[in-house]
Amino acid sequence: MYYGKDKILYRTIKADRLSSIILFGPPGCGKTSLARVISETTKYKFYKINAVTAGVADIKRVIEETKNFMLNPSGKSILFIDEIHRFNKLQQDALLPFVENGTIILIGATTENPYFEVNKALISRSMVIKLEPLTEENVYQILKNAIERKDGLGEYNIKIEEATLRKLASIANGDVRTALNGLEVATLTTNMDEDGFIHLTDEVIKNSVQNRKAIFDKNGDSHYDNISAFIKSMRGYDPDATVFYLARAINRWRRSNVFSKKNCNMCIRRCRNGKSECFSCCK
Repeated sequence: MYYGKDKILYRTIKADRLSSIILFGPPGCGKTSLARVISETTKYKFYKINAVTAGVADIKRVIEETKNFMLNPSGKSILFIDEIHRFNKLQQDALLPFVENGTIILIGATTENPYFEVNKALISRSMVIKLEPLTEENVYQILKNAIERKDGLGEYNIKIEEATLRKLASIANGDVRTALNGLEVATLTTNMDEDGFIHLTDEVIKNSVQNRKAIFDKNGDSHYDNISAFIKSMRGYDPDATVFYLARAINRWRRSNVFSKKNCNMCIRRCRNGKSECFSCCK
């Protein structure tokens, strides 16, 4: 693991000796927040662009300002590109010579697998760091901090049961942005009671946040991981897991004709031999 206290990412940020990195992870796991931490600690000029709206002209502008000794005496800058997978090959190639000579320290953030979506030359000159979804406990602690801190929702008198807060953390499914948005909506749209507190109940939270999110993309790793788990569940004669992964695929409107007749026959024979309760489902 590259991140965490005393790990390589922590050490390079603390020492301000960061090299180019690609942050890869699901939405709401802290990629942009990590870039913001770097922007607050580095001595180098920090630029942020979004690949959805930016182009080669924006990259050239950053490079020109970086090379301008009057504007940037260090001659280096950190460029954070959000959604870097949205850049096409030409746009990514424009970065390459300046990443290579050290003029630009690149921080790219992406929800897609960078080994498929990012220029191989950029990958070879960067450290790819995969960020895992936050655990329910992580999200719970962040929500708790948001309620208590003055730079969060601390100025509001919020009363919420621990169990309710943990339910919100569970609904977020590792996406802390979803959890914080839900908490904010619940707080700002709930009237203060006579006792001077805003009471956030299970019902209030339920009406202020989306249903539990399933991390699933139509063409990326999540789809193929789900299909692989589905097929292996059939081959492993696990009817509960088979139905779970099938339902997950159907819920995301994906076709389920991804398994072979051989797999079906293997599963059906097993069902006949001792698991008749799932035979009709598999058939």
